Formats: sequence, structure tokens, C-alpha cells
Amino acid sequence: MTHEDERPIAANAQDRVTWALRRAEWAVQARKDQRLRPLGIAAAQYTLLMSVHGDPGLTGAELARRLNVTPQAVASQVARLEERGQLERRPHPRHRHVQELHLTGAGLDSLRDADAMIVEIEQRIAGKLGPKKAAQLRTLLDEVADVVREA
Repeated sequence: MTHEDERPIAANAQDRVTWALRRAEWAVQARKDQRLRPLGIAAAQYTLLMSVHGDPGLTGAELARRLNVTPQAVASQVARLEERGQLERRPHPRHRHVQELHLTGAGLDSLRDADAMIVEIEQRIAGKLGPKKAAQLRTLLDEVADVVREA
């Protein structure tokens, strides 16, 4: 198959802010996976557990929207975490076909252990940047998120 479209890719494509954000995200995710692996938790599972901890009673569909993944991806992770006794489904008080997600005691323990590993990554980043730059970065990233949501 040939591509006859002659439109060039911008010379600075890999210097864009969005590309820099993606490279940083890949690096952080890779480090999270590396640090969490000995605990038997993937970075995606940590994110899911953290989300349920922060907002107990989320449904799988709500969690999928929040994490920007497919409902099937959430269902697969939920099933794994449920098999391990870290997450449980409870009936929704008003909708009989909807199930809410809640951490179990084991899930909270796992989340605490995982979060200790993530704190080390955070501290390394903040230590390299220093307090002022780390605060600026958080502010800038919040602004980026706001701009993208408004678009």
C-alpha cells in the first residue's frame, strides 16, 4: 500500500508539549510498573484501587470513564482484584442491575504498600525539581488539563 498524501509532518512534532507529556507519562508508568511488580500489582491496578479508595461506590462504567479506558478493561482488572480479595462489588442501593466497587481490608493494605512505592517515585521527581519547580509543574499540568477539557 502506498501513501500519496504529500503533506509533511511538522519538523518540530517531537518537540511539542503534548509529545513531552507523553514521554513523561511513559517514563513514570514504566517506573511505576517496575516498582510495583514485586508487590504483584500493575500500575493500572494501583490507579484503579486509588480511584475506588478516593470515591467508594464507583461503578465499573464510571471508573472506565474516569480512567479513560474501556469498560471491558475495567471489568478485567476488577475481576482480578476481586479474585485476590482486594476489591468487592456491592449492589447499588437504587439500581438493582448496577454494582458498586469498594476496597476490602486486603485491598486497602495493598494500596498502602503500593502507594509507599509511588511516594518514592514522587519524592525522586520532587527532589530533582526542587519544591518551587515541582509546585510549578503541578500548577502547569492542572492548567493543561483544564485547557484540554475546555477544548
